[in-house]
Formats: sequence, structure tokens, C-alpha cells
Amino acid sequence: MNYLIEASILSADFSRLGDAAREAEAAGVDAIQVDVMDGIFVPPITFGSGVVKALRSLVNLPLDVHLMIVQPERHLAAFVEAGASRLVIHQETCVHLHRVLGTIRKLGVEAGVAINPATPLSTVEEVLEVADMIQVMTVNPGWGGQAFLESQLLKITRLKGMLEQRGLKAAIAVDGGVDPTTAPLVVRAGASVLVAGSSLYNDRAPVAENLAALHSSITGDK
Repeated sequence: MNYLIEASILSADFSRLGDAAREAEAAGVDAIQVDVMDGIFVPPITFGSGVVKALRSLVNLPLDVHLMIVQPERHLAAFVEAGASRLVIHQETCVHLHRVLGTIRKLGVEAGVAINPATPLSTVEEVLEVADMIQVMTVNPGWGGQAFLESQLLKITRLKGMLEQRGLKAAIAVDGGVDPTTAPLVVRAGASVLVAGSSLYNDRAPVAENLAALHSSITGDK
């Protein structure tokens, strides 16, 4: 059973992001996802390329930058220069989605495309060959800590079938409401990358213990 777990820094204490990133790295997460929000595509405003650059100097983990912004093509180079390992753009914000994914790859990093819960798979069907990852949003983007939308499980399974039918090896990521209850469901549906925020960063336990609980829920090991 092959899967990766990324820590969403959005759920960490903003006053100690560096410590939170290092804690996640020490705990054994596979990457850190940085949620960039512009206050237009989604209501909140969060991080910019400067935060990515700061995190890059502190950890060796891949930095998966989720661009929840309009006109993401204007900012690609800045985030790559800051140290992003992958840029994930939203289908809903890109008029020329194929072109933008190609541009990301030409900049030397992996290209991902995210789709909101109400967005059908048909909107990304024509770009699967140029995407390294498709990120299925299992909450409506904008805030951490939201409840998982079980309606998206079928979308994950259908996406897995589309990729297999074409012989493509793009990763399927799931972002939103990932916890020990939902993690085994999304892996069983076909996801290989799980983005976890509030289930890792919380007051109940350290990141290492919460990560272990996630792994145990998927593998069945105690």
C-alpha cells in the first residue's frame, strides 16, 4: 500500500511556522503543503512566496505549494525561485490550464491541478497527460478543519479509473478533512497523497503521535 502524507502548514500556529515545519519533518511526514490564498478565489489571505522561501531554508522536505489564487500564471516563477517542489493550481482559476501546467513543468518542478468539490472530472480530462498530480478537494477550499465530504470518494475512484485506462501514473491527492476515520477511505478509493492539517496540528497530541495514528488507521497496525 503506497501512499504519502503531507502536512498542511495552514493548520499550524502562524506565530511559529518554522518550528511547526521542523516538527513535521522530524515526525516523518513526506512533504509540507503550503496553502497560498489571495482573498479573491477564496476569502482568506494567507502566505506568499516569502514564507515558502523561509520554510525552504529550514527543512529538507518537498514543499508542495497549493495556489488558491486567481491568475496563478503571474506568480509561478516567484514560487519556484522561493523553493517550491510542486505547484498546484486550480482548474477553476485557469483559462489556459494546459498552457499553465506546461509552464510549471518548464520551470523545473512538478505540476498539479486541484478541483473543487462541485467541479466535475471532465474539466481536467484533457490535461491529465501534463499533470504530475490531481488534487481532489474533499472540502470547499478556504479554511482548515472542515468536515470531509464523502461525496468525493466516488470522484477519486472515477479519477483512478481514468488514469489507469490511459496508462498514466499521475498521483491522486486528497485535501480536506483527512483524519484517522477518512484516511483509509480515500486510500481505498485510490488516493496516493493525503494532505492532513488539523488532524496533525492540534492540541490533542504532538504531530508525531497524530501522524502515527493516521498511518495506523490506513495500515491496520497498532
